[in-house]
Amino acid sequence: MPKTKPSRRALLIVNPKARRGTGSIASAVDVLSKGGMTVTEEKAGATETLSDLIRRRAQQFDLVVLGGGDGTLNTAASGLLDTGLPLGVLPLGTANDFARTVGIPADPVKAAEVIVTGSPSPIDLGEVNGHLFFNVASIGFSAELAADLTEHAKKRWGKLGYAIVAARLLARSQLFSAHLDHDGTSEKIRTMQVSVGNGRHYGGGMTVEESATADDGLLDFYSLEVDHWWRLLALLPSLRKGTHGRWNDVRAFRTTEVTIRTGKPRPVNTDGELMTTTPARFRIRPKALRVFTPKTTL
Repeated sequence: MPKTKPSRRALLIVNPKARRGTGSIASAVDVLSKGGMTVTEEKAGATETLSDLIRRRAQQFDLVVLGGGDGTLNTAASGLLDTGLPLGVLPLGTANDFARTVGIPADPVKAAEVIVTGSPSPIDLGEVNGHLFFNVASIGFSAELAADLTEHAKKRWGKLGYAIVAARLLARSQLFSAHLDHDGTSEKIRTMQVSVGNGRHYGGGMTVEESATADDGLLDFYSLEVDHWWRLLALLPSLRKGTHGRWNDVRAFRTTEVTIRTGKPRPVNTDGELMTTTPARFRIRPKALRVFTPKTTL
């Protein structure tokens, strides 16, 4: 008699606040179950984070399936790192930039098929002041956007909400001064925004760098050193494509570690959440997690 392949035990965590999180994911769970997984859905307790939940239940499961957006992934990052459990992603958020970076389909059912048929691939994480991020961490304009973009606006308007709030902020944005320390050099800059990316996509359709991947072992830095806000409008097509590093008023380089200091503490946005402030030390965490991705990516 042939041996029966043991069922993989999947811990399913769905963020009910995600843009599509209130809809049924029954079809996606059905795909996982028919693919040989025993799926158990759990919610974090009143006083615990998603990472706390993952750590608490790690011994009873073989993988974690997260239903949510980039903020959900960010909240679970340290628990995944500590336990070493592979991650399956069901994109339910507003932007789902990490899913785009690694080629996970936007349709949760198709994403579930990737978890069943794909393989866990090693991916990098970024880290700033001890806080992990999948996509990008920013100081300046993007951090202000994250502060002003409410959960209500994201659920009601989706990606359009980013544009609405961004247009309002752009009209009153100002440059700030910062010092950079990286690769044995120190530089002083005047900038509207500094971004440090781990993956390729962020901010609901922007691209950190056109050739960046989530497993290249590098951070992609850029600084928007524009004189007037209307210059940023001219840069938008390049920001979407990830070719902005070719412009004279954009400073861009690749590194594995960079420290940013400002005259007064400024908030740092990590995957859409304000988690820390300057001075900010960024570094890469190579091959930190394993994520189920389509066989043709990474």
